[in-house]
Amino acid sequence: MERRFNLIKSDFEKHEKRILPRFPFCYLTFKSDDTSRVYEIKDISHTGMQLSLKEDGKDFATDTALKGHIHWLGKSLDIAGTVKWSTPNRIGVEFIKKRDVLDRVQNFLQMEEMVKRLKPLHKVDDGLEIPARLKYWLRSDGPVEIFVWQHNDGEMSKFQVLFLETFVEWEDGQGLKTGRILSKRNVDTPLITEDEWVFNIDPDADGDKLERIKTLVGLISIDLLPAETKTFLLRQLS
Repeated sequence: MERRFNLIKSDFEKHEKRILPRFPFCYLTFKSDDTSRVYEIKDISHTGMQLSLKEDGKDFATDTALKGHIHWLGKSLDIAGTVKWSTPNRIGVEFIKKRDVLDRVQNFLQMEEMVKRLKPLHKVDDGLEIPARLKYWLRSDGPVEIFVWQHNDGEMSKFQVLFLETFVEWEDGQGLKTGRILSKRNVDTPLITEDEWVFNIDPDADGDKLERIKTLVGLISIDLLPAETKTFLLRQLS
């Protein structure tokens, strides 16, 4: 079940947490030229990425240069960056701030390409634990994730859309929230696989973020999201 926590950070920022289900496999990976190892990309944006480590992150000192290739379902991107932080199981990498590098990243992460890679996880019949009220769950590895929840009577209760660094949520009786993704970490238990997300919530719903997510939802085929549900999401985002 999706769970939430409100954390008032200061007079100027409001941070909130969500505990959301996590798909245990990821096809978005980074192969390092330096170590020849392959790392799962836990999060990615136009400016950087988070890598999941199986070895201790202390081997990646801050400001260490990193070069290699991002691989994603047949696509490949040559990339270079710098380690900005590390924990025992993750590192944060900032891409080199060169126009050609950033242009290639932006091209690699085109919205249309990400939508093509969306998978309907609510249809997966492979032992995946799906919360009872989660009606639709679409995922495109790290860049895109969509959760649509329902009340006991089948009516929509809320939805969340995560797209690169953007977070948008609508909840029945509460309306819209927008924000920026700050962090994500595993909070697995013996019975369920989950992620804890932390968001910086905007004081008011951000129109640019809403338009971006409307465009994203508009590109989703009715094979993945039924027409009436898609129309409902678009109406709430307007």
